[in-house]
Amino acid sequence: MSQLFPKLPLDEWIEVIVDGLDEHLGFVFDLISAAIGGTVDLFNAILTGLPFWLVIILFVLIAYRAGRWTMALFTFIGLLLIQNLGYWEHSMETLALVLTAALISVVIGIPMGIWCAKNESVQKVVTPLLDFMQTMPAFVYLIPAIFFFGLGKVPGVIASVIFAMPPTIRLTNLGIRQVPADLIEASDAFGSTYWQKLTKVQLPIAKTTMMAGINQSIMLALSMVVIASMIGAKGLGADVYRAVTQINIGQGFEAGLAIVIMAILLDRITQGVGKRKNA
Repeated sequence: MSQLFPKLPLDEWIEVIVDGLDEHLGFVFDLISAAIGGTVDLFNAILTGLPFWLVIILFVLIAYRAGRWTMALFTFIGLLLIQNLGYWEHSMETLALVLTAALISVVIGIPMGIWCAKNESVQKVVTPLLDFMQTMPAFVYLIPAIFFFGLGKVPGVIASVIFAMPPTIRLTNLGIRQVPADLIEASDAFGSTYWQKLTKVQLPIAKTTMMAGINQSIMLALSMVVIASMIGAKGLGADVYRAVTQINIGQGFEAGLAIVIMAILLDRITQGVGKRKNA
């Protein structure tokens, strides 16, 4: 079918931009790769270096603190099942990737959300970018991640951050904007500085909404980390990918069950923390 206008060489433009970034900012990508790789290795060393029973006890205590005894019991049974099935080490590798991606998403997302809440112009620029980040197919993020950072855990984390960060930015922005205006006026009347008003009034009131965004980011990071197994990221995703390629239904179910358990634990714990913070 003939086109009315010549095709825009958008693919060529993107290639030129990517090549230019790689040529002029290669040292920056090396620093980022070293920082992310070091963080993942640190989390992984802690989670896999400790005895599994000690890690289970720590998670049970966190679950009990964040929720109720039923959540603590589920945590104990779920993690014990993962260890029994032989997926403990891979589960901890997955958790290390998720924690790194979530940490980066929070460190970048919360300040960006605050900036959007304070500046309408910034919000108008950032919102379309967030729409783009959330609607672009997840597999597409693997391509530039591989180009700039090669194969392995680092591009997996980078792709997970891009995919998972928008909810933290959006809900931080929303939470701060929903702070009642009379409270802002009262803090201004008492002579509060910008920092005092932010840390003593706006952030405490917006914590529940912000934690909901962090919760969503963690869930999205977990789903993306599983997909990132296709480019060499270790963990449970590699077991799922191997089961798919070998049509091994049993192994796929076991690895998938381990992922479900990890997802429920992370989801309930972050929800519980958000509720406790609000109390």
